[in-house]
Amino acid sequence: MYGLFICIASLFNSKAAAWCRGRKGLFRHIEATYEKKGRTVWFHCASLGEFEQGRPVIEALKERDPSLQVVLTFFSPSGYEIRRDYPQADHVYYLPLDTRAHARRFLDFIRPDLAVFVKYEFWYFFLTTLKEREIPVVLISALFRPGQWFFRWYGRPFLKVMKSFRRIFVQDETSERLLKECGVDAVEVSGDTRFDRVIAIASARREIPVAGAFCGDRTVVVAGSTWKEDETLLMKYINRRVRPYKWIIAPHETDPAHVQWIMERLQVPAMRYSEREEKDPAEAEVLVIDNIGMLSSLYAYGKVAYIGGGFGSGIHNVPEAAVYGMPVLFGPRYRKFREAVDLVQLGGAFPVTDAGEAEQWLNRFYDDIPAREKAGAVARKYVLASAGSTGKIVNNLLTFF
Repeated sequence: MYGLFICIASLFNSKAAAWCRGRKGLFRHIEATYEKKGRTVWFHCASLGEFEQGRPVIEALKERDPSLQVVLTFFSPSGYEIRRDYPQADHVYYLPLDTRAHARRFLDFIRPDLAVFVKYEFWYFFLTTLKEREIPVVLISALFRPGQWFFRWYGRPFLKVMKSFRRIFVQDETSERLLKECGVDAVEVSGDTRFDRVIAIASARREIPVAGAFCGDRTVVVAGSTWKEDETLLMKYINRRVRPYKWIIAPHETDPAHVQWIMERLQVPAMRYSEREEKDPAEAEVLVIDNIGMLSSLYAYGKVAYIGGGFGSGIHNVPEAAVYGMPVLFGPRYRKFREAVDLVQLGGAFPVTDAGEAEQWLNRFYDDIPAREKAGAVARKYVLASAGSTGKIVNNLLTFF
């Protein structure tokens, strides 16, 4: 039924169309390209965000044992299309639709010695087939909350599938307690691997000359992974020039139509990153990033960060900005994200529900530099103190070989 729904949606939705198109002839593609060579670890991620949580584990495993063969699968086109050439994976594929026949056929081809699922992936037939074949499967960077359907009366039967995992590494004690109260005992608190990843990225960040020329000695806000709701809120502030900030906006959707939508609504001098050869960056007040892959390095140019998604399904990667030691703003839908909740409580992050609240915090962080620096120090300290998850997980995974 899910597959049928996606196929119908593909007539009207480009992402659904990509989902269907990517799976067309998938098994023929696997058969033509795959060859098992030695010990094989299969990593599965839903999309790009989950990949960033699995990535530190993949790279640490390969560093510890370069002979391991890594197969990486994605459920979402956004993950697959961006990371299909990821060099640390020997093979990158879409995950076939979760049916018994597909699970058996996929595992017949891949024959993994270990499977690692990231965060929220609980595909019934893949998990039960892995268990039937006695292939160990581990869940990493998992996060559970009392309100999730697993813990409601109608979701309890599905908890049996959780017992397919040989080990579940969770981000916090609440997740551990919830699972153990339901009889799932193979649980260990390891933290979130994203902290290791963002620390590594920050230490190896690349210089972006255009961003440096754009910023000069001005105070800069970096707005990352923004959606229309975020951009509408911020442009109310930007267009009124309430404080003489400069702005780097890196929208979540970088297609030309959306970037043009932003440009048309800005009433101050602005330029696209792609116009860097034609315009003087120093003359612009807003730099709109119309490509992907730069955001983690762009945060280094900011004094304040705004993380998008908080007016939709949920905020994006908070540690990616916090590691640079600056206060972080985001919309009201952040409570599903442990790091955001922690940083709000500690005083390193600040939720805003409307343009008025955003203006208050932006004004304060421009006018009161000690307050801004204090909040930024809190944010960075939290990220650094949360490192170490990757090592715990990798040490455990190596015991399966």
